[in-house]
Amino acid sequence: MSGHQDLSHPNEFIRGSTLRFLCKLKEPELLEPLMPTIRTCLEHRHSYVRRNAVLAIFTIYKNFDFLIPDAPELISNFLEGEQDMSCKRNAFMMLIHADQERALSYLATCIDQVNTFGDILQLVIVELIYKVCHTNPGERSRFIRCIYNLLNSSSPAVRYEAAGTLLTLSSAPTAIKAAANCYIELIVKESDNNVKLIVLDRLLALRDSPTQEKILQELAMDVLRILATPDLEVRRKTLNLGVELVTGRTVGEMVEVLKKEVGKTHNTGEHEDTGKYRQLLVRTLHSISIKFPEVAGAIIPVLMEFLSDTNELAATDVLVFVREAIQRFSELRLQIIERLLSAMPTIRSVTVHRHTLWILGEYASNIDEITGVVSSVRSSLGELPIVESELRKAAGEEGASDEEKLQQQQVPTQHRVTADGTYATQSVFSTSGGKGVSTSPTDDRCPLRNYLMQGNFYLGSVIANTLAKMVFRFFELESDTSAQNRFASEAMLIMTSIVHLGKSGLPQKPMTDDDYDRIMLCLHVVSERSSILSEIFTAKCRDALSHMLTVKAEEEEEANKKKKSKEGSDGVTEHVDDHISFSHLIKSSHLSNTDDIFDLAMSKAVSGVKKETMDLSTSKLSKVHQLTGFSDPVYAEAYVNINQYDIVLDVLMVNQTGDTLQNCTLELATMGDLKLVEKPQPLVLAPHDFCNIKANVKVTSTENGFIFGNIVYDIKGSTSDRNVVILNDIHIDIMDYIVPATCTDLEFRQMWMEFEWENKVTVATHMTELKGYLDYLCKSTNMKCLTPARALQGFGDYMAANLYARSIFGEDALANLSIETPINGKDNSVVGHIRIRAKSQGMAVSLGDKINKVQKATLKTVTV
Repeated sequence: MSGHQDLSHPNEFIRGSTLRFLCKLKEPELLEPLMPTIRTCLEHRHSYVRRNAVLAIFTIYKNFDFLIPDAPELISNFLEGEQDMSCKRNAFMMLIHADQERALSYLATCIDQVNTFGDILQLVIVELIYKVCHTNPGERSRFIRCIYNLLNSSSPAVRYEAAGTLLTLSSAPTAIKAAANCYIELIVKESDNNVKLIVLDRLLALRDSPTQEKILQELAMDVLRILATPDLEVRRKTLNLGVELVTGRTVGEMVEVLKKEVGKTHNTGEHEDTGKYRQLLVRTLHSISIKFPEVAGAIIPVLMEFLSDTNELAATDVLVFVREAIQRFSELRLQIIERLLSAMPTIRSVTVHRHTLWILGEYASNIDEITGVVSSVRSSLGELPIVESELRKAAGEEGASDEEKLQQQQVPTQHRVTADGTYATQSVFSTSGGKGVSTSPTDDRCPLRNYLMQGNFYLGSVIANTLAKMVFRFFELESDTSAQNRFASEAMLIMTSIVHLGKSGLPQKPMTDDDYDRIMLCLHVVSERSSILSEIFTAKCRDALSHMLTVKAEEEEEANKKKKSKEGSDGVTEHVDDHISFSHLIKSSHLSNTDDIFDLAMSKAVSGVKKETMDLSTSKLSKVHQLTGFSDPVYAEAYVNINQYDIVLDVLMVNQTGDTLQNCTLELATMGDLKLVEKPQPLVLAPHDFCNIKANVKVTSTENGFIFGNIVYDIKGSTSDRNVVILNDIHIDIMDYIVPATCTDLEFRQMWMEFEWENKVTVATHMTELKGYLDYLCKSTNMKCLTPARALQGFGDYMAANLYARSIFGEDALANLSIETPINGKDNSVVGHIRIRAKSQGMAVSLGDKINKVQKATLKTVTV
């Protein structure tokens, strides 16, 4: 028999491969005569043969224990004398599943030497300890020290598994602290960002338990060591965790660390992630100062340095923080005003200038501050009136240019020979290095005047609004009528100069009607000096800001309460009348901590990512696509399993004829950003036989795609050409890659301006409720409504809302919903438009197609 010969072959590779083949045999009659030879392979000189012999004995004992009833004792004796780690690992794994008592007794004899074992054996030991302690909690004290020792293993995988096992076996503070320290060390030392994110998620999960959170708070400063990682997502999660763990005892030290991180961003080269990281640091310091007001005074000077930064997002976030700080902490008002006034000349962004002027106009309250604001605005605008100044400057530049032309004609020139042998003319102007008059007319302009000359008159309306507030506050503090008139006349001169400039035609863009109306309103208000208007400008604006901050704080508190209630932090682990959980029948989000973590990890790895809204009883059926008709010679259907970046097609092909189909080939092609990894191999189908073929497709972006193709085959004995069965198309839905996400209003507006692809979709539905249509759209497109719930409450004839989502590839999708119910229409169906914006054309088009598709579903439902 060839089996005997291969098992006795002098080549160790042939022996080992034969032993692996025997693991797949299911016929005991064939295995029985080979058992003595398999036993002798346990004593082979080569480790490859020995470890495969262990696997073969394990498989045979598991399927047919009567063939080798003494397998546990045989492997136990083999384990005691074996030195190779891979062989010991296989033998130990067999004892775990076949005879756990023997495995425990072996572990007890060598428990002090576990640190010297290889990582593959250490991983199996961790699994054994977990399983034993999971079924018999009384054994925990026996093996807990071994797990502690494995936290210092040289293998990152062993340390990770040991930390997870330690957390499930013990709730002692020392155990939680040791596991958390192990996770932090793994994140800091591991180079792979995916590994960092996985371990960081485990660290974040520790915070869900109140007792573990208290212990983590002691490690808040250690957590910040992770900020050394350059990856932005790791840094974002680390900063969020740090803010949640900070306490009054560690807040000072944390602020100092974050100050150093802010300094590092100034010293590094400007990069896209550098600006975003700077923005994250600003928001983190903002959150800490609101949580601990006593450190706000130390944070403000550091953040004020960002106002002159070229990164507009970070500077705007600083002003959002300053606005809230100056409203909440009155004792810091003087310091903030002084810092803003000193920073005004260094600001480089028009948006930052607008925000700064609004804050100064709202909170400058004494005469020195008020005059300081007006003088700062005046100096930033330059000589007044602006139009006359610009005309004089233009006339002077024209005269200067005429003189330069005359001088250039009189300047002597000389010929030079260049490096490549050609001739060039050289004069004093080409050698002076541009030391003469500036070529750009905007170089010597004041900042605010430069913005106005570029046509940014929204800034002009903000200046007018600020000056009107300053005038009213000056009137309250100064009783001298002549001083009041002088101050008001100066403010009105600035406003009229801006209006004159806007209508003069000198700027690059003309003034809009809205900006003109706003500035003229401020002029009328200053000239009339009404007490009612004075109260609106000086008091009502600040009341509105206070109300907005209060509402924002309430919404955040309510969101935190919902999050905690969802996480089950009410102190009850399991209620009396809770249903019994079966791991195969419940959603992945409902898996409890008492389940076997190794079984859970395996189930997640095998099943992939599952949507929480999907019902298990219908999920697989909904993913089966019929590819051919029932009357076709070959019937085919495909089960489409989408797992993030991969699509696995499990195609069932059935030969419905009485002929043998030769060279039966499944030919597939893709359209869109899909790529077929490998072509399926041809095969032979017997009459009325069936087979399964798997094909892998890679996805590279969020875009609707199609998989199409055909089945070709030959019939034995037939002289005709190859037969072809054309397959139905498989449509890959964009919703499998889009997940709801959130962003701030400022980020939404920034992305809305940057994204160039827009798709406008007309609302077509029979639904009559505005809120109902919005909820249906969010549910159907996996987008999240960013508009606060308070703004959507009540009754009305129109609604506007912003929606946002992200793809698993990091692509952003924005949508603006503008809908209404017509008053005079025949029916009250919702009408309006949905504007979609995305960075790529495919994303915008695909999302628009999806919205049109779900709208047609509402029409069919109502019609039926």
